[in-house]
Amino acid sequence: MAEIELKLDLSHLEMDSLVASDLLGEPAETVEQHSIYFDTDDRRLFNAGFTLRIRRSGAVKTQTVKAAGPSASLFARSEWETAVETDVPALDHTSPLLNQFGDIREDLLPQFEVSIDRRIWKLVENGSKIELAADRGTAAEADRQAPICEIELELKDGDPKDLFALARKIEAIVPFKFGVHSKAERGYRLLAAAQHVHKSAEIDLEWRSSAVDGFKAIAQACFRQFRLNENVLLHRRSAEALHQARVAMRRLRSAISLFKPVLDDEARRLSGEFRWLAGVLGEARNIDVLLPKAKDGDFADRLQQARKAAYDEVENALGSPRARALMLDFHEWLHTGAYLDGPAKDKTIGEQAVEALDKMRKKLKKHGRDLAHVDDEQRHEARKDAKKLRYAAEFFKTLFADHKKARRHKRFIKATEELQDQLGALNDLVTGPSVLEKHGLRDHPEAASVILHADKRSLIAVAQAALDDVLDTKRFWR
Repeated sequence: MAEIELKLDLSHLEMDSLVASDLLGEPAETVEQHSIYFDTDDRRLFNAGFTLRIRRSGAVKTQTVKAAGPSASLFARSEWETAVETDVPALDHTSPLLNQFGDIREDLLPQFEVSIDRRIWKLVENGSKIELAADRGTAAEADRQAPICEIELELKDGDPKDLFALARKIEAIVPFKFGVHSKAERGYRLLAAAQHVHKSAEIDLEWRSSAVDGFKAIAQACFRQFRLNENVLLHRRSAEALHQARVAMRRLRSAISLFKPVLDDEARRLSGEFRWLAGVLGEARNIDVLLPKAKDGDFADRLQQARKAAYDEVENALGSPRARALMLDFHEWLHTGAYLDGPAKDKTIGEQAVEALDKMRKKLKKHGRDLAHVDDEQRHEARKDAKKLRYAAEFFKTLFADHKKARRHKRFIKATEELQDQLGALNDLVTGPSVLEKHGLRDHPEAASVILHADKRSLIAVAQAALDDVLDTKRFWR
């Protein structure tokens, strides 16, 4: 049975409501945990995908080393625990840290501390055994603190679907967001300036892994990017965070499209729901694109009012029952969907990558054959094809890591980025007036100041040249 653990973020009031409900009863155990995280001054461990902590739980102290990301693939396991007596790291020849970094014991210093009050419930859902841990506390570094209030659900024995049945019962009592930050990540965020935008991260894939496992890794990475930016968006109404949240959803929908041969019918429905949510964010993004160009005071004020209304709609959508149901449905399908045991379950991610890249290149070639003699709608199709091809190239990068293919990949990405820029300029030429029309600003005296003014034929010619360059660039996957 694959290990499934869900992390749910709640407010303190929501946690109180859940604990006071009839769902949980009395906790089986209450534990105070205090953890000290260690690293070098230049964050060598964390930057390489490792964490090192000493945790006191009751009277017991345990040192834990964890490896994540690319580093984890170098070892037979990803977690090492050692009983210790003091708050000083004890590294010996069994530790992966000495093998990876040499003798760094003298360089290790405390970085931050995490204090948690944990209540644990041993629950049974339809015969499945589930552990629910409710954590409240803080990550602290010097005089800076970050609150922690989250639930962890772990399936100990039974059917994974029952884990989601319990999550749905929780959601019926209090709303929650799926958590994507580990406690270590919360602490490391205190050490650096707060990051207000989260771009896509490289995804570690192995050629011989199954296509469905590859899809899960890609889908989880896309969702993580979305949630990281959603947190910033809801707190700061950041234009760039909104843009990256929307990009994450587009990437997720592209992944579903690229893996269509190995997925099931539920994938299409979920993609449609993510399209709805991305569309709501898109309305706000359209205004964000125009605002920096507005120099006239009255016109800028009118656009700001439109922006506020659009962001209100974004917040309403993200907090709506429809969005909460989508997030639950997506996670349940990702971990328990019929596609996991489908007819293509023996296909490798390497085989799927080559097929998907060939298919997307062929579609781009078809829709982009003659941009000058097709309508705006077909040029928009070529733009979508270009995005999907670029996303696919980014998803599968680590599958083509030898020197020759890596150089080809770099050139290919550069060509697709240029193509997206040129097709984006064409799109701005077409959509700008319609955005102003939608918000009643098309006839404002300053409307022309925010609309792209360019010769359409020239833009099309430049876009066609960029598209041809992509098709002429050697395929890194062949």
